[in-house]
Amino acid sequence: MLLAKQISITYFLKLIKWDVLAIFLYACLVGALDYLTFFKDLTIPLSVSAMVGTLLSLLLAFRTAQSYERWWEARVIWGAIVNDSRTLIRQLIQFLPNHDKKSTYIKEFATRQTIWCYALAESLRKCPSSEKVDQYIAQLGTDSNNRPNLLLSAHAEQLRALSDQYNLNANKQVQLDNSIQRLTDSMGKCERIKNTVFPRAYSVLIHFLIYVLTTIFPFGLDDHHWAIEICLATIIPVLFIAIERTAILMQDPFENKPTDTPMTTLAETIERNLMEMAHMPIPAPKSKQATFYIM
Repeated sequence: MLLAKQISITYFLKLIKWDVLAIFLYACLVGALDYLTFFKDLTIPLSVSAMVGTLLSLLLAFRTAQSYERWWEARVIWGAIVNDSRTLIRQLIQFLPNHDKKSTYIKEFATRQTIWCYALAESLRKCPSSEKVDQYIAQLGTDSNNRPNLLLSAHAEQLRALSDQYNLNANKQVQLDNSIQRLTDSMGKCERIKNTVFPRAYSVLIHFLIYVLTTIFPFGLDDHHWAIEICLATIIPVLFIAIERTAILMQDPFENKPTDTPMTTLAETIERNLMEMAHMPIPAPKSKQATFYIM
C-alpha cells in the first residue's frame, strides 16, 4: 500500500514512461511538420478535441470509481479478517472450560490462525510460500492446493473434537462456528476479487480514445509558438494516461505490487495480537524500511 507521506514519483513515471515518450515524439513530429504547407493549412476544430476529451473524462471517472471500489473492498475484507481473528481466540478463551490443556488448545488455534493469514496473503499474491507456512503445513502431515481452506478445515475439526470433549453449550458452538464462517466468507470474497478480471474491452476503448485525442489535439492549437504547442500536446494526453494507469493499479489489489492491500503487514499485526492473547512469545516488529509503501 502506498504511504501518504512518502510516495515515489519515480515509480509512477516508470509505469507510463513509454506512453509519455510516444506522445512527446508525436507532438514533436506534428510541430515540425506544421511548417510544411499541407500540414500548416490542416486544422481540426478544438471543439472536436473537447468532445472527445469530455467522453474520455466520463469513461475514466467511471473506471477510476470502479477500480477504487475494488481496492477499498479488499481493504475492508482484511479489516474484517483482523477483527474475526481476534474474536475467534477471545471466544476460545471465554468458552473453553478451565482445564490443564486449555492454554495448549488456545495456543494451537492462535498459531494456526496466524499461519492462515500468511497463507491467504501468499495464495492471493501467487508468490512462493514462506518458510513459516511450509513448516506448519509439513507438521499437519497433509497439503492442499488451497492451503487457507485446509487450515480452516483444521480449525473446524478441532472445534468439533473440543465440543464433544467438553460438551460445549450449543450457543457457544454456534458463535464459534460463526467466527469460522466469517473467515471463510472473507477468504471467498478475496478470491472473487482476485479471479474477477476487469473487462479488457473497456481498457482498450479508453486507451484508443486517449490516442485519438493525442492525434487530433495538436491540429486544433494555435501555431504561434512551436514549444508551447508541443508542451500542450504532450501534457494534456499524459494527464489522461496517468489517470488511466492509476485506475489500472487500483483494480487489482492482490498482485504483489506497491499499491496492494498491505496483507503481510496486517498478518504481522494479527500474529502479535494473537500471540499476546495466547500468552506466547510476541515476535518483534520488523524494522521500518525506507520505502514509499508497505506490503
